[in-house]
Amino acid sequence: MNRIELYQGDITEMHVDAIVNAANRSLLGGGGVDGAIHRVAGPKLLEECKKLNGCETGQAKITMGYRLPSRYVIHTVGPVWHGGEIGEKELLASAYLSSLKLAREHQLKTLAFPNISTGVYAFPKQLAAEIAIETVRNFLENDDWFEEITFCVYDDENYEIYTKLLNQTGH
Repeated sequence: MNRIELYQGDITEMHVDAIVNAANRSLLGGGGVDGAIHRVAGPKLLEECKKLNGCETGQAKITMGYRLPSRYVIHTVGPVWHGGEIGEKELLASAYLSSLKLAREHQLKTLAFPNISTGVYAFPKQLAAEIAIETVRNFLENDDWFEEITFCVYDDENYEIYTKLLNQTGH
């Protein structure tokens, strides 16, 4: 059974147990996906995030979803791209892995990921997609807990990248 899906649209509209937020280290909101999630979830999300004392790059923390259709938000901090020579690839893989482990700990069965670090953090989209798919696929090979992991992409470019990669690797 294939448990990886691809969806093009707004992650804040996903009906899953948890959506993953591509957050900054403060967890107090920002631009892109982070800002959209905070706007839809409402002010209680920010109140809860203030109590978490931020999050290190490559790690993840969980909050309630509030006004989102998803029950929870897993906030993860991806790396800023500086050319790839200071551990950015490993940190991005860690952001995905930390999110999966946290979802598993909270017994969540369905999870949706955005394109972590590919916006203002400037991680190359193709490389980010390769890392995301490989990390999730490797996790699922050794863990049958999850029912479905969705890569939620917003733009056409990422949709094309993910479609090609998932087709190449036997989606």
